[in-house]
Amino acid sequence: MSYHKRTIHLGNIQGLPVQQVPVLLKQFGKNIFHAEPSRRFVHIVGDIVKEPMFILLLVACSLYFILDEVSEGIMMLVAMVFVTAISLYQEVKSSNALTALKQFSEPKVTVIRDGNELIINTEELVPGDIMLLEEGMNIPADAIILRENDFTVNESIITGESIPADKNETEGHNILYQGTTINSGKCVAQVTTTGNNTVLGKLGKSIEAYHSPKTLLQFQINQFVNRLALFGLIGFLIIFFVNYLHHQQFAISLLFALTLAMSAVPEEIPVAFSSFMALGAYKMSKLGIISRQPQIVESLGAVSVICLDKTGTITENKMQVKTIYNYGTDTLIDLSDTTRFQIENVLRYGVLASETDPFDAMEKAIVDAYHLFVKSPEQLNMIFEYPLEGRPPMMTHVYEQDHLKVVAAKGAAERILRVCRLNDQDQKKITRLIKSMASNGYRVIGVASAASTEQELPAEQDDFNWKFEGLLALYDPPKKNIQEVLKGFYDAKIDVKLLTGDHPETAINIAGQVGIRNHLKYLTGEQVMNMKEDELMQAVKNINIFARMFPDAKLKAINALKANGEIAAMTGDGVNDGPALKSANIGIAMGAKGTEIARQAADLIITDDNLERMVTAIREGRKIFSNLKKGVRYIISIHIPIILIASLPVIFGWIYPNIFTPIHVIFLELIMGPTCSIFFEKEPAEENILKQKPRERNRGFFNREELLISIIQGIIIAAGTLFLYYYFMNSGASIGQTRNIVFTTLILSNVFLTFANRSFTQTIYYTSRHRNNLAYFILIISSFFLISLHFVPFVRNLFQLATITQSQFWLCIGVAFISVMWFEVYKTGRKSLNGK
Repeated sequence: MSYHKRTIHLGNIQGLPVQQVPVLLKQFGKNIFHAEPSRRFVHIVGDIVKEPMFILLLVACSLYFILDEVSEGIMMLVAMVFVTAISLYQEVKSSNALTALKQFSEPKVTVIRDGNELIINTEELVPGDIMLLEEGMNIPADAIILRENDFTVNESIITGESIPADKNETEGHNILYQGTTINSGKCVAQVTTTGNNTVLGKLGKSIEAYHSPKTLLQFQINQFVNRLALFGLIGFLIIFFVNYLHHQQFAISLLFALTLAMSAVPEEIPVAFSSFMALGAYKMSKLGIISRQPQIVESLGAVSVICLDKTGTITENKMQVKTIYNYGTDTLIDLSDTTRFQIENVLRYGVLASETDPFDAMEKAIVDAYHLFVKSPEQLNMIFEYPLEGRPPMMTHVYEQDHLKVVAAKGAAERILRVCRLNDQDQKKITRLIKSMASNGYRVIGVASAASTEQELPAEQDDFNWKFEGLLALYDPPKKNIQEVLKGFYDAKIDVKLLTGDHPETAINIAGQVGIRNHLKYLTGEQVMNMKEDELMQAVKNINIFARMFPDAKLKAINALKANGEIAAMTGDGVNDGPALKSANIGIAMGAKGTEIARQAADLIITDDNLERMVTAIREGRKIFSNLKKGVRYIISIHIPIILIASLPVIFGWIYPNIFTPIHVIFLELIMGPTCSIFFEKEPAEENILKQKPRERNRGFFNREELLISIIQGIIIAAGTLFLYYYFMNSGASIGQTRNIVFTTLILSNVFLTFANRSFTQTIYYTSRHRNNLAYFILIISSFFLISLHFVPFVRNLFQLATITQSQFWLCIGVAFISVMWFEVYKTGRKSLNGK
């Protein structure tokens, strides 16, 4: 048997001098795995140049110069600069948000420098640094152990071996590898290599965040964009051949066909999606909710059930020993009025079965209670530890004292009773006592002792000749705001389930205190594991309390919820929560007291462990999805009239068949792009957004009614504009005047549509009170552009427009207003029909 030191003493370890760190960083570089070159400015520009819209602009610009229309060619060059600048701004803004987000979620490590403990990002580690590592952490660099306590490491990422390896200071057992996981204990280690020089780096493996596959919403949006692009290609070919048959001029026919292609390519939609997700995730990080992947924001609006751990999530994770049962004296003692003699034995073995320097809240409470009554605790030499294991779990420490082995165990009360083998009468009596304590909301821990003179220790901790010492009842009070938080979930039509390792009676009591619905029915982990898949899928619909849960049972329950079509969020903070956090649609880790493993497995990290942040996160997720939908519906509605105005007059052979050129379309695009991705992204959440049911994630981006309304909006705007087009064209107006009327009407329709689409249920009367600072800019910029078109000859000539009368301008306003504002009447009527 290997021998282990009881505690870690830092002694005179000083660590690296702080002034030496920059030199080492320059010599060895940051502790980053460089799998591929970083994305630079030139790569971003390259991606923009490869965009379909940029290529179309380049072709159109070239055609203008070929046709010797220099001023139009220069205009297209200017437009290309604008399009590139806007795309670059949005890309850089999103990229900066992602970079900041990564910094928020960067793993941290405690190091000793100049004798002081510092918390730094793992990428700042350098060879020679002294690290303090403990259970649940990913090891951030290759290192050697200086001192340790009960230290085991999962090295499967390097060796493929899933069984944790024992580690200590002896040569051959003291090497730690980057990317491996600390299974138990703690240690002081010195960094030997970092970054690509580590064993993991040389193997070519990355420990960085996983690259998520495309989400369902991304697939839906890409599919929608591809359909519009296909429509644009078909339209391009039709318009080209019709114009070529009419003009017999290849370049001119191609130019007019490009006009339609530009109007049909919805390049704003993918840009809007990435911008909304990246900026949304960054904003949430500033609220204390860190998203490890921006796309997870998409799932937040669809969460239909949230599975909560008890300790540290619902409760304070500040435990206190309240009651002690001493089996030897058959005494039940309230800690506030006990004596040293009565409690010493039970607490003594409880402390011996705990870490000397505990980081677990329960062990801290046991040690604190012991120190209240025993001012000078005994010092024993621990020689072996059986780790926490089994269902339900227990753990054992073995000490050596005067050639005698003193053995102490603590764990789930049922497990301790089982290994102590009490007579039936005592077993039943203590079982009733355990249930009584648990029904008061206490976590009940059993304590046992043993003594041995044998040289060899048994292979299993159950095999000692155990003596039952008693019970410790600990209380961890619910968080003060938890009832309001759960009410927020229920108001948002989100079901709440409690998954805990505690006794059923404890779980029921706490669930009743905090307001979890239907809290008297429960399932245990063993029952979950013994159920068939279809049985469990039915059970999880109605059962909200899951007690005595262990990792496999949590994972099975989460998978059953997902199989029912639920979008499940799961909270956790421990090493064993990793599988369930990974499996849930959204894994949520507690950032303050959670382990590094939980944080790395999760999708969201709550920095201050305040579950109220999740209500905020769900609200933000719903807002972002709602605003993205507003933006995309706006794009659909405004693209339709541009497409129809560019195509129908050609197909029907009107007098002025090609009223638009690429110049007109691209400037309309310049208005639309920023509107959807900047204006709608800034929209505040609507008042009732947390009162609505979660969206069904498997449904399309739009339902049939939403898509139909957006199409109708576009068709009516097109009908109004085409009416003016046809009327003035046949009334003797010149092509310049007709183009001015059509162009003006579309710009005004765009302004009205922007404000009408701020809500699909509330009228402008209500949405005008919503604070969006960009609303004023939209009005000012649109007004400035219209004034320039009508009163600045240079601008008017660039767009090949002729002056129109005041009455014609007011007619444009009237038609644009009616073409859009019918939607306000529709919203009012719909609210009346719904009785709201």
